[in-house]
Amino acid sequence: MPICLVIFFLLCSLPPLWPLIVLYISWVFLIDNAPDRGGRPSKWMRSLRPWSWFAGYYPASGAFATFATESTGFSKAFPGIKPHLLTLASNFHIPLYRDLLLSLGICSVSKKSCINILSSGPGSAITIVIGGAAESLAARPGTAASLVPVFSFGENDIYDQLSNEKGTTIYKMQKTFQRIFGFTLPLFHGRGLLTYNVGLLPFRHPIVSVVGRPIAVIQSDKPTKEYVEQVQAQYIEELVRIWDTYKDTYARERTSELKLID
Repeated sequence: MPICLVIFFLLCSLPPLWPLIVLYISWVFLIDNAPDRGGRPSKWMRSLRPWSWFAGYYPASGAFATFATESTGFSKAFPGIKPHLLTLASNFHIPLYRDLLLSLGICSVSKKSCINILSSGPGSAITIVIGGAAESLAARPGTAASLVPVFSFGENDIYDQLSNEKGTTIYKMQKTFQRIFGFTLPLFHGRGLLTYNVGLLPFRHPIVSVVGRPIAVIQSDKPTKEYVEQVQAQYIEELVRIWDTYKDTYARERTSELKLID
C-alpha cells in the first residue's frame, strides 16, 4: 500500500499526466464496479514468482498466499474452484493499490459483492477473513483469534504489538478511530533488515491454514436470524475443532487458548 501511494504521488508531480490522473480518479470513484463484481483476476499476476518468495519467507500457507495467489498451489489442490479473498471496500479507494488487489481476484466484502460472486457460476468461492479491526487490536504472538471454516495458525506471530489492554488510553483512541473510519491502527513492530528486534518487516514464522469441514447452508436472500445464528454456531464449533485438533502441532508455543472476540 505505501509503495503504491508513493508511485501515485510521484505521477501526480508530473503535470503532463494530470488529465490522465483526473480521468483515472473519476473512473475509480464514479464508474468502476469491479470490487463488487468479482474483480479482474489475472492468472499471470496470481502466478508471479515474487508471490512464491513471499510465501517462502515465513513460510506461509495463509489467507493471502493461499487464496489470492498460486504460491501454495491452490488450483492444484482444489481444481475448478475460483477463490476471491474479500477485504474492506475502503481498500479500493487507494490508487494503484486497488488495481493490484483486483488483478489478484480480491474484492469488496460487501453483501452485494458476496451475492454477485456466489451467483456467477459453479466454482466461484469467497474467502472472508473474520474479525478485522476489533481482532487486530488483540493480535499478539502466542495467541490466535479464522461456507468452509479455515483457521490460520501463526498469523499473529509475524508482528508484535504494544500493550493496549482494554480500558487504557491507547485502546480508547484506537476504538474511537475504528468507529470513525471503519478500521483501526494497531501499534506494531517487527524486525529490520539487519536486526531481528526492531523494524517493520514481519518476523519469519510459519503460517499454516487448515481447511475445515464444509457447512451446507440454505441459500436465501432473507435468512432468518435464527438460521444465521444456527450456522454461526456450526462455524464456531468447527473452528474450535480445528484448534483443538491442530493446536499442539502448529501452536505449540501458544500463551493462551482460543478466545472468541465479539
